[in-house]
Amino acid sequence: MKIIEAKAGALTNFEVLDLLRSRGATSDPLGALGAVTPSECQVFDYLVQTAACNQTRESIDEFSRRSGKYKLSKAEKLNIVNIRPSSQPEIFPIIEDCENRGLEPVLEELVNMVVEILPPRPTKPGEEEDNLQGTEDQKTMEVN
Repeated sequence: MKIIEAKAGALTNFEVLDLLRSRGATSDPLGALGAVTPSECQVFDYLVQTAACNQTRESIDEFSRRSGKYKLSKAEKLNIVNIRPSSQPEIFPIIEDCENRGLEPVLEELVNMVVEILPPRPTKPGEEEDNLQGTEDQKTMEVN
């Protein structure tokens, strides 16, 4: 890997994943045939389990454009894209001094925009079954 411009800015997880894919990274360190280091394969393994796996440049650009009205810092936008919060309790700690900046009343709107624009992380095998079982248990409890 060669640094072209030092301190050009922080990268989203999607951009790192995209770079690793372009270099031939896979979950199998031997499958890359020396094109990437074992540590890069470990980073790849981690990132394919996050929301970055399903993101596109278009979705990130749209989020960046539409989030302009909230006057978020670059770091806050980066963290929102990387973490992809889907509720107010998840997004609240990402936004610094939320109460004093007057963003607390529009947090639900911001969360809805994030959920609408940025795709969720991939589900792990068995995770979807757990979610369905939890929903069925909750319905059973409501009926009783």
